[in-house]
Amino acid sequence: MRLAIADIGQETCHFTPVKTTVDTFRQYGLYEGDEILAKLGKSNGYIGAFLQAVRDEKIDLDPVPIISGWGFASGPLTDETVQFFIEKIESGLRRAGPIDGFFFGLHGAAAADNEPDVEGALLEAARRVLGPDVPIVSPFDHHGCMTHRKINNLNSLVGHRTQPHQPYDSAYRAAKQLFAIVRGEIQPVIAWHRIPMIAHQERFLTAHAPMKVWFDRARAMEEMEKVIAVSPFPMQPWLDVPEGGWMTVVVTDNDKALAEELSAELAQMAWEMREQFLVKDSVPVIEAVQRAIAAERGLVILCDVGDNVFGGATGDSTVILSELLRQQVPDLALITVVDPVAVQECWAAGAGNTLTLAVGGKLDPVFSHPLTVTARIAALAEGVIQADVVGRSEFDMGRRALLEIDNVRLVVTENVGIAGNHPIVYRSFGLDPATAKIAVIKTASNFQYYADITSEVIRVDSFGHTMSQIEQFNWRHLPRPIYPLDEIPAWQAAKRVTTS
Repeated sequence: MRLAIADIGQETCHFTPVKTTVDTFRQYGLYEGDEILAKLGKSNGYIGAFLQAVRDEKIDLDPVPIISGWGFASGPLTDETVQFFIEKIESGLRRAGPIDGFFFGLHGAAAADNEPDVEGALLEAARRVLGPDVPIVSPFDHHGCMTHRKINNLNSLVGHRTQPHQPYDSAYRAAKQLFAIVRGEIQPVIAWHRIPMIAHQERFLTAHAPMKVWFDRARAMEEMEKVIAVSPFPMQPWLDVPEGGWMTVVVTDNDKALAEELSAELAQMAWEMREQFLVKDSVPVIEAVQRAIAAERGLVILCDVGDNVFGGATGDSTVILSELLRQQVPDLALITVVDPVAVQECWAAGAGNTLTLAVGGKLDPVFSHPLTVTARIAALAEGVIQADVVGRSEFDMGRRALLEIDNVRLVVTENVGIAGNHPIVYRSFGLDPATAKIAVIKTASNFQYYADITSEVIRVDSFGHTMSQIEQFNWRHLPRPIYPLDEIPAWQAAKRVTTS
């Protein structure tokens, strides 16, 4: 079986000022050709899962790896970056010659300055080269946005089934679908519905209601005869695109009426539950820090909802850092801030020295401001960090400095990397987060990497590019009316698929 392989992912936040470039992808891993198999063949991401499915099904594979790039989450891609990937896909598929199918791992929420549907453009480019008869199957992040172009250029797809995500699982299922299509065992048809709603990120965990209820129904549908995959898509709430909103996608084996019926049912279910998805449990910054200090034991995780780097925020907010210092935390507290200028000053001063400098608030001058601190430079570090995070095994945070400010340990970095969302960021300095009372992580839901040492998780209702107050964003392209930004007295999911 001769199959082409590619993997391109980025999650766009339209409200952050930092653009995504090809260099952004290089920070998290940009590979071509056989380097893809060497670097990612045993990873817990898309490529590793695809190759494991090949082994499990004993496929006699002739692989044609084209390109793999992960741009993490940030602002819109530059037009040059989109063109770079389009050219790589087109030229790679042309050089490949005749193939039996194309496994194309995607995120689904990438947008560019002048292209609101990056993955749609990439799939369209692939289809131009391959023609209508070569099957294309993709795993997607379920926080992506399904569009006409995506659906019209795919033969089948799988959305992530959990949050926190398990990209490996989605890719494994997508790979097995592709094999079955190539062997002529299934004839997938796709139905999908856009729901006129969005919601903040605080109810996104699939282990808890209401998201669990919705996703459990999708899993039950997959037990039905002829159903291949059922994928709810609760689109992430910082993507301002013309086809935005939550979606449902159902793939069946040559039964379009069933696919349409199930997709409509799942869409209507989300609509009827819409108020439940807007319940918030985040607390104001002052209260969050007070609760963390008063906790009987650590580690207490403070989730900086407004500066969620996994959603595309800049990672340089000083809002919680300022409050930790104002309340003079009596125990060890950990936090990160992205600030290339501060890093340069620390490296110029040298480890062991004390200096006064302004940290943070430079990339995002709207929601936070530079904070002047006097700190001892405890350590300096640089180089790629090895850790399995959201399907990738390494990331480059650039040069870094560990600062001591009373009981606060602040890591300032040149690049966002993953901020402090994995303990490895602190352990790379020889600092064990398990010994701390508080750790600030810049995400709303991806605190799983601290699970084994966490005593409590507190979401902080902080303002920023990924804040829960989605009604305060300057929406320009989202289709209107849409709940909860607009009044919608009633809505009914049509029991038909949108195909035009």
